[in-house]
Amino acid sequence: MIGIGEAFSPRYAQARQKFLRACVSAGLVVEPHAHPGKGQDGEELSMDVALDGAANAGRLLIVSSACHGVEGHCGSGVQVFALHDAEWREKARARGVAVLYVHALNPHGFSFGRRVTQEGVDLNRNFVDFSKPLHANEAYAKLHPLLVPQTWPPTAENQAALEKWIDKHGAAAFQAAVSGGQYQFGDGLFFGGQAETWGNKTLRNVLRRHAGGARRLGWIDLHTGLGPNGIGERIFAGKDDKAAYARANDWWGTPAAPVTSTYDGSSTSAPLRGLMCEAVYQECPAAEYTGIALEYGTLPMLDVLNALRADHWLHKHPEAPADLADGIRARMREAFYTDSDAWRGQVVSQARQAMFQAVDGLGA
Repeated sequence: MIGIGEAFSPRYAQARQKFLRACVSAGLVVEPHAHPGKGQDGEELSMDVALDGAANAGRLLIVSSACHGVEGHCGSGVQVFALHDAEWREKARARGVAVLYVHALNPHGFSFGRRVTQEGVDLNRNFVDFSKPLHANEAYAKLHPLLVPQTWPPTAENQAALEKWIDKHGAAAFQAAVSGGQYQFGDGLFFGGQAETWGNKTLRNVLRRHAGGARRLGWIDLHTGLGPNGIGERIFAGKDDKAAYARANDWWGTPAAPVTSTYDGSSTSAPLRGLMCEAVYQECPAAEYTGIALEYGTLPMLDVLNALRADHWLHKHPEAPADLADGIRARMREAFYTDSDAWRGQVVSQARQAMFQAVDGLGA
């Protein structure tokens, strides 16, 4: 075993080394997918993949981290802890379930402390059909100049204009407009891109290589930044399929805390476009797929949004004073990673429970 605190890391390079060492300790072969760029400190970047179990297993659980870069501090810690967890590994083997760890889906964002990829794209809005006309998010288009203002901190006029929009349309409409995904403003928030990103293409290759033979496929994708601090909301991650949603609730839900869904409005998340799980249906069409995003809360939603706004502003203004830039980067970390033993303990305990439940569901 490893101490919970030891499993987490303050920087991407350290997180990657812990993951690689954990795989070696577990006797697993790591398959690196080298990123074309370098990290914040010049380090190599990679989406690293390790399979614990039989190749081409009929029952496969994917556990992935850092879809949204900076959120990888949380997800990587869960993965490292799991690789040192003998009871967990034996449980999966006993149920005949192979586990595929995908570490750092977005290593660039993880290293630079950003939510987006090197292309400035939200990876979890990038899985759309780019051969067809892209969705025009008209509400976001009106909000964009306010969300990424000319100056930071925003002016009182800017704040008043945003509050006026929210008062008129409602907080739920604001969240949907901003976070649902937009494809017009490359410097904006929740930008889904205008072509498949490196992360999109690489993940599809991983799925074809490791999950193509799966008859039953589960996926726990680890996220942060939404909901009450330390609480892991289990958000259904799949198409609007009643059978799949019922199966997810059978695996992970309880009467007191059912799996939530953006389709029926029960989730704290707004409905989203271009979700990563779309790749499963396209690359693993024979698999019965059941997945969740395990979303851990950090700060209140508007505080998280303001951290994102500041990060996008800073990316456009690299000449910003050092103290302002440092404060923005620190706030981004705080928005997606609560640096406390209590929070890390909550993260691991809830993820571990979800993983045990997933192999029970897959092995049934």
